[in-house]
Amino acid sequence: MNIESKNGISGAGLWGLLILRILIGWHFLYEGMVKLVNPDWSSVGFLLDSQGLFSKVFISMASNPGLLRIIDLLNTWGLILVGLALILGVLNRVATWGGIALLALYFLSHPPMVGLKFSAPSEGSYLWVNKNLIEMAALYVIYLFPTSHLIGIDRLIYRRKV
Repeated sequence: MNIESKNGISGAGLWGLLILRILIGWHFLYEGMVKLVNPDWSSVGFLLDSQGLFSKVFISMASNPGLLRIIDLLNTWGLILVGLALILGVLNRVATWGGIALLALYFLSHPPMVGLKFSAPSEGSYLWVNKNLIEMAALYVIYLFPTSHLIGIDRLIYRRKV
């Protein structure tokens, strides 16, 4: 059966979505691995630098050492698992929502709004839209047009269920 007619996605569109899925997966995987192999990494600085509507919540998380260890573990392994799932094309829908949730937390902690100054230098000048929001939107597109059931481990899983 023709992949294009079965899913309504052209060959070029399918390749574009696959490349997008793999690139975002790589970004997540690499960010997680960097945190995993660095024994000095902690989210404490990021959380303490939080500003905006939810800053008190993020700052309070940083002030609790036990909670901070759990946050660091969940953040690191969340990034790694989402990245692997996207690259391998397994549990695509779970991975996209997991990635969106992580990015939403980063966005809410450091919202790109006028007048907010963060200790870490920004890569550019943002107003409402930054790389986290763009990557969230891209993950939503991957959710809407999943490629893992065509090219990925999900294809093997769902084929066996039929």
